[in-house]
Amino acid sequence: MSQPRELLPSYDYVVCGGGAAGCVVASRLAQDSDATVLLLEAGGDERVPAVEDSRLWMSNIGGERDWRFVAEASPHTAGRRLPLPMGRVLGGGSSTNGLIWARGHRNDFELWARESGDARWSYEQVLQVYKRIENWQGTPDPQRRGTDGPMFITKPQDPVPVAQALARACVAAGIPEVDDLNGAAMEGDGACGIANVNVAAGARRVSVAGAYLRPAMARPNLTVLLHAQVRRLVLDGQTVKGVEFSHRGQVLEVAVDAEAVLCTGAINTPKILMLSGIGDRAELARHGIECRHHLPGVGANFQDHILVAGCVWEYQTPEPPRNNAAEFTLFWKSRAGLDRPDLQPVLEECAFGSEVTGPAYGLPSDRAAAWTLAPGLVRPQSRGRVRLASADPDQAPRVEANFLSAPEDVQALMACVKLCRELGNAPELAPFRRRELMPGDLDDKASQAWLRQAAGTYFHQSGTARMGQGDDAVVDGALRVHGVQGLRVADASIMPEVTTGNTHAPCVLIGEQAAQGMLEAHRGCGMGGHDGSR
Repeated sequence: MSQPRELLPSYDYVVCGGGAAGCVVASRLAQDSDATVLLLEAGGDERVPAVEDSRLWMSNIGGERDWRFVAEASPHTAGRRLPLPMGRVLGGGSSTNGLIWARGHRNDFELWARESGDARWSYEQVLQVYKRIENWQGTPDPQRRGTDGPMFITKPQDPVPVAQALARACVAAGIPEVDDLNGAAMEGDGACGIANVNVAAGARRVSVAGAYLRPAMARPNLTVLLHAQVRRLVLDGQTVKGVEFSHRGQVLEVAVDAEAVLCTGAINTPKILMLSGIGDRAELARHGIECRHHLPGVGANFQDHILVAGCVWEYQTPEPPRNNAAEFTLFWKSRAGLDRPDLQPVLEECAFGSEVTGPAYGLPSDRAAAWTLAPGLVRPQSRGRVRLASADPDQAPRVEANFLSAPEDVQALMACVKLCRELGNAPELAPFRRRELMPGDLDDKASQAWLRQAAGTYFHQSGTARMGQGDDAVVDGALRVHGVQGLRVADASIMPEVTTGNTHAPCVLIGEQAAQGMLEAHRGCGMGGHDGSR
């Protein structure tokens, strides 16, 4: 095949996807070794106002920097097809998301360590990686927070007054307020507070592309190719030997000398694996794809956090959103006996309704007219699956999300709606509350119907290439694909269970862990790849 002039015929490492994890992997490999590295990103340059200005993040959702995936219609969400936004730009979701930096709970990582049988995912070891990642600007906590890393993390300056009133209401309800939601609170029962954000002076977004990749791009051993969409992996037996991708109307192929790593997200990663013949044999046969390696867990275990749109109040005095327009959040348990919080409501500093509930309740379009406490579920029990729609790499896969199919999720969210309404209607919020706009006082049946019409997601798709040791696991603790040589996965698809909180920070962690494993193999074994057999 003809190649663009800047491309070599082969690279030691080909990183597929320039999202949060992919940018970390590519930059670490290029800076910490002499290996040649190619990063393929389907989207374009992140240096545009809608990305760089943190206040404009919602303008990226559904636009040119979004893959615009949509879940299949489901009776569990009132027959609706829920949008599943995912960043399609250098930096991925870190360039388009709502900028909340939430590292996850201690017990998230203890579970990952048990599932993988690998101590590098234990909370104690993960904490050290997070400390290397962060340049924390808040209250010092040397035990838990780093101050010399590439990711600038702070708290919003001068948050909207309703955020501080919500904190007072939480304290009155028995939910403690903490200065740092990534500190000791994420080792216990939860808390409320002003969220950590990756925002620098002048409301400038700190994406992983800017923090990690841009400083590495001057190195001669790193090539970054934008508008390059990965189609499939090229295998020789059970070994990855190349990557096929499209670039500006051409289908091209580049050889892989050591390893390829898929960092394309929890929807595109299983799609690419299946198009390459890696997946469930019966699923591949339906589309006439030769099964190169039977791996039934590919595409299974799909998860996302549920965000309900929402519990809304009209302001007494209009107040425009500030900073990232989502400055306050809390983590709490829906019931006793849980080992970590399962709820994460978040303040949306405007009226926030779904395509059904917004018009039905006549929510105002003026962003200064109302505020929302949106109920959120961060430990869903429902599981879905990503399937191929066809063998055509240009066709989006089918996402059978299955949201709210587990009765436990409905009950947890019903408890969360009740909590949000109690907080929003508390005396501490009286100065900011003219009246409740949605949902109001509903009986149990009406409340469940409203919930299914109001439910959306936090845009945290995960789980579809699960890390673990069983027959349905896809990668091992080093993120190597079981049974395939020269291939790893590094994105949210490897999560056995989605983390407690926003998934941006855990994806940076996953990128660091993948890069470290690849560098260790590079130094210890040369460029000969690895044995990925079980």
